[in-house]
Amino acid sequence: MSDNANQAASQSAKSAGQVLSHDDIRNYAPPEGCLEGKTILVTGAGAGIGRVAALTYARYGATVLLLGRTSSKLEEVYDEIEGSGGQQPAILPMDLEHATYGEMQQLENLINKEFGQLDGVLHNAGILGDLTPLAMYDVTTFAKVMHINATATFMLTQALLPLLKDAAHGSIVFTSSSVGTHPRAFWGAYALSKQAVEGMSDIFTQETQNTTNLRFNCINPGGTRTNMRAHAYPGENPMTLKTPEEIMAGYVCLMSDDSINVRGQVVALQPKD
Repeated sequence: MSDNANQAASQSAKSAGQVLSHDDIRNYAPPEGCLEGKTILVTGAGAGIGRVAALTYARYGATVLLLGRTSSKLEEVYDEIEGSGGQQPAILPMDLEHATYGEMQQLENLINKEFGQLDGVLHNAGILGDLTPLAMYDVTTFAKVMHINATATFMLTQALLPLLKDAAHGSIVFTSSSVGTHPRAFWGAYALSKQAVEGMSDIFTQETQNTTNLRFNCINPGGTRTNMRAHAYPGENPMTLKTPEEIMAGYVCLMSDDSINVRGQVVALQPKD
């Protein structure tokens, strides 16, 4: 299908109030410029899926705000976006382990001042923690994983809500996992933090569905060729896994206006994983 035909079909679907299926989201063919005019914040934007998502959003016309704890990695993504002719991005250094709620509110004020809008957030930052029985789990590590993966995600979402509520079609996408949907032995704090994220998305959806244009969804990327996956499965051949680039269709779809009727979903991009 041509880009023009694709765009026409998308507009028709929206006009009819069609809700995309998970297959539609996984197999989405993004029209050129489908994110033009949008400002999207990506956490964990310096590496892995977050880096590729930031580059992909920029490729489809978005102004991307790069949030992460390592400035040098964010600068590399910034340079790549600029070098490819994308909208000028912004670097927002923040360590989610230690950032205060006040600092997150200051970030919201900064985005409002510099950009005047925020249309989407991809919560991608996270840590694996230990793969060990809960009975033996180090409590300090447990608290760190839960804070970065769940508590800080909630704090940042809440701090950014004033701007997001002003968006015509605001989209907040959380990152879950197969062990969040179906908890698995030895996955400990990581699995519990992803359960919390899925519950958070569900509750936000219930509390906002009749009052705002915001939508909240989760993505489960499945087994993907990243450093986190390599740490979790050290004996696995990474060449058997999809790259982050190969699963980007769903990430773009949930930020585009074609998904404005998709709310409170957990979308598995590799459902057999």
